[in-house]
Amino acid sequence: MRWWWHFTQTVLGILFRHPVMGTSIIPILPDGRIVLIRRRDNGLWGLPGGMVNWGEDIPTTVERELAEETGLQLSSIRRLVGVYSSPERDPRIHSICVVIEVEAHGEMQIQDPMEVTDVQAFPPGSLPMGTLSHDHDRQLQDYFKGLTTLA
Repeated sequence: MRWWWHFTQTVLGILFRHPVMGTSIIPILPDGRIVLIRRRDNGLWGLPGGMVNWGEDIPTTVERELAEETGLQLSSIRRLVGVYSSPERDPRIHSICVVIEVEAHGEMQIQDPMEVTDVQAFPPGSLPMGTLSHDHDRQLQDYFKGLTTLA
């Protein structure tokens, strides 16, 4: 019985006391515009992205989340912008976010209306900076500075 209790505590600790891995995607269209989504949960604009599924690698997650949230297809992965791990970066959970810049193409279309209420492409100078969800302002600032951030 003691072994079972220790095992259960260990499993719960692994599940609930460890950060969750996710991605943010900076999708660049062929004309140079950056695609953002309007989130249903808080009504704010933000970068598309989401949690890494069990058995999935980061490139697969990026391709899946880009399609699910924007309707766009991945042309190529350009670069790693950073890894963001602050416990305060996401108000819902402690998540570690890998931010990737990608080239994307296709027609923007909401694929997951439970998460996304709008998809829009912005010229870099017209992004709604200062009002983005989570820590996406910082992620985009680091991107524009050409940084690769570990935070």
